[in-house]
Amino acid sequence: MITIKEVSSRRDWNIFFNFSKDLYKDDPHYIPALIFDEKWNFNPKKNPAYEYVETVCYLAYNNKQVVGRVAGLINHKLNNLKQQKTARFNRYDMVDDLEVSRKLIEAVVVWAKGKGMDTLIGPIGFSDLDKQGLLVEGFDEPGSFITLYNHPYYKDHLEQLGFVKDVDWVEYQVMVPKENDARIEKICNLAQKRHGYEVLSLKRKKDAIPYAWDMFHMYNESFAELYGFCPLSDAQIAMTIKQFFSLVTLEYIFIVVDAKKSVIGFGILVPSLSEAVRKSKGRLLPFGLLRIKKALHTHDVLDMYLIAVKPEYFGRGVNAVIMNESIKKAIANGVKYAETGPELEHNTNVQTQWKSFAARQHKRRRCYTKAI
Repeated sequence: MITIKEVSSRRDWNIFFNFSKDLYKDDPHYIPALIFDEKWNFNPKKNPAYEYVETVCYLAYNNKQVVGRVAGLINHKLNNLKQQKTARFNRYDMVDDLEVSRKLIEAVVVWAKGKGMDTLIGPIGFSDLDKQGLLVEGFDEPGSFITLYNHPYYKDHLEQLGFVKDVDWVEYQVMVPKENDARIEKICNLAQKRHGYEVLSLKRKKDAIPYAWDMFHMYNESFAELYGFCPLSDAQIAMTIKQFFSLVTLEYIFIVVDAKKSVIGFGILVPSLSEAVRKSKGRLLPFGLLRIKKALHTHDVLDMYLIAVKPEYFGRGVNAVIMNESIKKAIANGVKYAETGPELEHNTNVQTQWKSFAARQHKRRRCYTKAI
């Protein structure tokens, strides 16, 4: 018999955070989240998103065996902005048993309806920087530290429970060329000469912090119209800066400023941490942190975390400047390829840029929706 329990005790939370890791312990494609980050995300005293978000988490049991988990989330700030009554689900994992999925989703639905919601979407998390989208293509591809991985049956379960596609994201593997792209370099040089753009050269992370605030305020502008996006508060920006700068190297942070030294675009790429995190099973101790530090300096794969351009500078060469610097650095460091993050399937402005490279669209993920 399947029973559902709301997560409340420390023991419950430990089970919740570790369930997916246990479920996928023999799957080479799965990359666990950092347990430290997950505990931080679901701690109202540490995650400033709780200023306008409320959550609930559940575990599913078959007798005494844990067989699933799910989190429900309501973003009141975004609901007010969009004049909607939408709840979200995320951290959705379970064994291949439709009844387990049914009971987990029903628990979230009852909670959400009790809060006055009329729609449930997911998987989608606290913000656009959280992992989102159910994997629906690319199950045999290596997983990524910055995205979700799941078995094919998740899709089947949701669709049998009445969920339908709301939006898809696609991902690309982009090969690094042997030499710099002449066309991109030409556009870059013309833009810099004509508009006075400059790529900042920063030696210490503390020197980047003042610019980071401008970067994420600009990120709020640049991503404002994207699906499910909610502007980050200053408190969230502070947390994001702290998290990002603990896992990046300055050589892959490209900040573009105009002649007045105002931030107009940026790119954040990070050496892939997937293998380091997989080997450490999502834990920083005793060896996880050492593996991450090694991966940051010895790597041949990059993950594209974020690329953003100030809206009024779209089509004015800023993106070419970021790409040109990224290519040069990747070639110099012997990088073989880069993995993009999820890109909305209709975002042709982003996807067109990969046509200059040997690239393949190898993964697709989906946000589902259902009226409740």
